Amino acid sequence: MTAFLTIFTAVFLAELGDKTQIATLLFSAEDGRPKWLVFLAATAALTASSAIAVLAGATAERALSAAPLKLIAGAGFVIIGLLMIADHFRA
Repeated sequence: MTAFLTIFTAVFLAELGDKTQIATLLFSAEDGRPKWLVFLAATAALTASSAIAVLAGATAERALSAAPLKLIAGAGFVIIGLLMIADHFRA
């Protein structure tokens, strides 16, 4: 249960305010579009992208040990954060 809550919290916080959530908000704000359709389509898209990520992670796990994966993931987040900070100052 602890692993579930850790993963849920990390992904939930990462998704808050991202482009996917904003796009979903905009789709649901359009007149005449059924809200259940927006919810189901967004849920299906997030489920599919999560499935691809899990499959890619499982494949990477076979090729690399756990330590390099955490290092690569951590470096990726740092790089993305630095790019976002740089973009903020460019704007």
